[in-house]
Amino acid sequence: MIEKAINQREYRIIKRKITKVVNVGKVLIGGNNPIIVQTMTNTHTWDAKSTLKQIELCVQKGAELVRVSVPDKQSTEALKEITKFSPVPIIADVHFHYKRGIEAAENGAKCIRINPGTVGTKKRAIEIVQAAKANGCSIRIGVNAGSLEDRLLEKYKSPCPEALVESAMDAVKILEDLDFYQTKISVKASDVMLMIRSYEMLSKACDYPLHLGVTEAGSFLTGTVKTAMGMGALLIQGIGDTIRVSLSAPPEEEPPVAFEILKGLGLRSRGVTVIACPSCARQEFDVIKVVAEVEKALSHIIKPLSLSILGCVVNGIGEAQHTQIGVTGAGSGMHLIYKNGEPFTKAKTEDLVKEIVRIAEEEANKI
Repeated sequence: MIEKAINQREYRIIKRKITKVVNVGKVLIGGNNPIIVQTMTNTHTWDAKSTLKQIELCVQKGAELVRVSVPDKQSTEALKEITKFSPVPIIADVHFHYKRGIEAAENGAKCIRINPGTVGTKKRAIEIVQAAKANGCSIRIGVNAGSLEDRLLEKYKSPCPEALVESAMDAVKILEDLDFYQTKISVKASDVMLMIRSYEMLSKACDYPLHLGVTEAGSFLTGTVKTAMGMGALLIQGIGDTIRVSLSAPPEEEPPVAFEILKGLGLRSRGVTVIACPSCARQEFDVIKVVAEVEKALSHIIKPLSLSILGCVVNGIGEAQHTQIGVTGAGSGMHLIYKNGEPFTKAKTEDLVKEIVRIAEEEANKI
C-alpha cells in the first residue's frame, strides 16, 4: 500500500474545497478554477499614468488581478482611464466612504473591496449592491483584525477568529438579503496563527471563495516567511481561491513570491522552478553565484520549466535526472548537463551560466 501511494505520488495531490464561482471581469475565482494571484498598487490612484505603469509591471511579474486604493473622488475618476487601459481587471479598495465604491463600479472596476464597517446602514448596502449589479461588479468583504467593528471588540474584547468570522458572515447576510451572491471574503490578520484559525473557521461557515492574505506581513524577507507559513497551512488543506502576498516592498515583487508558494505545493506552474543545493565544501563550482545569475537571466520566462543546479555528484545526479534540465559538478572544471533525465552535454565552469541559459531558453521556446 505504501509503495503504491509513493508510485502514484498521491501525497502530492491537494484536494481543494469547491467553492462558489465569482467573476472579476473575465477572471473566474473559486470552483475548480486556478488559484488567482493578485497584488495592489502603491501609487496615487489619481495619477493614472503612474498607476498604469505600475500595473503593467506587476502583470509582467504574474499578477492576474490588481487592486487600487480609492480614498477620494479624484481617485475614482481616474479609474475611467485606468480600467480602460489596464491589461487585467481592476479591484477598487474602498475604506473611507461607501460612495467611493459606487463611483468605482460606475467607472470600470470589476470588484469592490469593502470593509464591513464601510457598509454601515441598510441604505448604504442597497446603494452599493445596486451599483455592483448594474455594472457587473463582484464584492469582496474584507475583514481585518486591525479594523473590527466596535460592537465585536466589545463582545470579544480583542481580535479573535470568532470575531473576524462573525464580522464577515454578518456582512454576507446583508448582501444575501439583497439577493447578491457575487461575493468573495477575506479575514486577514498580521498574526499568522490568528489568520490561519480565522480562515479555517470561515471555510467551514460558508462556500464563498476565499481571498487569502497575511496583512501587514512586513519586509520582503519577514513578510515572505510569514505569508508562506500562513498561506501554506491553509492551501495544503484545500482552503483558498485567490491570494495576495502583502510585503513592504515594491508591488511587482509580490506576484513572484505568490507563485513560488503555489508552485511549491503543486497548485500552479509558471516560469522556471530552480532546485539548488545550499553548497558545501564538496561543490565543484560556485553554486550560489550560478543560481543567482541563472535566475536573473531566466526571469522573463513564463512557460513552466524545472531546473536543478547541484554542486557535486552526491545528490546531484539523482536530482538532475528528475528535472527538465539538470546541472551537476563532474570534476576537473567540467560539469554535466542533463536534459529530461538523460546526459545531454558538458560545460566548462566559465561557460556554465551561458550554457544553462541557452538550453533553458531553447526549451522554453518550444511550442
